[in-house]
Amino acid sequence: MDFNDLQSAWKNENTEDVILPNHLEKINSANMPLEIIKKNLKNEFVYQILSIVLLVFIPLFMNFPSKGMAIFYLMFSLFVGVCIYYLAKLYRFYLRLGKTTLNTKDSLYETYFEIRLNMELYKTFGFALIPFLILFIFGILYYEIPEFFNNGIESTSFLVTTFSIVVLSILYIGFALEWWVHHFYGRYAKEMRAVIDLLKEE
Repeated sequence: MDFNDLQSAWKNENTEDVILPNHLEKINSANMPLEIIKKNLKNEFVYQILSIVLLVFIPLFMNFPSKGMAIFYLMFSLFVGVCIYYLAKLYRFYLRLGKTTLNTKDSLYETYFEIRLNMELYKTFGFALIPFLILFIFGILYYEIPEFFNNGIESTSFLVTTFSIVVLSILYIGFALEWWVHHFYGRYAKEMRAVIDLLKEE
C-alpha cells in the first residue's frame, strides 16, 4: 500500500466515535454515580426479599383467627405475584447495568434514560401495592375492632373512615416512593444528567 492509499484510508475512517480526552474524563465521572445506583439496586433486592419473607409470619405475630389465615394467605399470594413481576423487571435492568460501560456519549445518554425509565417503573411497583395495604388495614380493623363494622358498610362513619384510609394510604405511599427513589437513585441520576449537560455545552 503506497502513501496515497494510506491517505485515502485515513480520510475515509469514521471518526464519529472518537472521544477527545476531556470528553472521556467527563464521561468517566458518570461511572461513580452509576456504581452507586447499581449497589443500591442490589441492596434493594435483599430488602424486598427479606420483607416478603417477614410478611409471611404476620398472622402468627398478630394472632390471626384461623378463618382469617386463609384470606390473608390468598391476598399474600396475589401480593407475591405482583412483587415477582416487578422485581423480575428490575433485576433484568440490574443485569443490564452490570454490563454497561460508559465510554461514549451515546452509552451515557442511553444509560441515563434507562435509569429514569426504571425509576418510574419502581414508582409504579409501589403504587401497585396500595390495594394490598388498604385491604390489610381493613382486615386488621375487622378482627381487632369488629364494632367498626357493626353499623354496616353504608354508615357515615364507615364511609368517612374508608375514604380517609384510601386517601391517606395513597398520599403516604406516594410521598414515601418519591423520597425513596430520589434518595437512592434520583440524585445520582441527576449527577449523570449534569455530565450530559456539560458534554452538550462543548
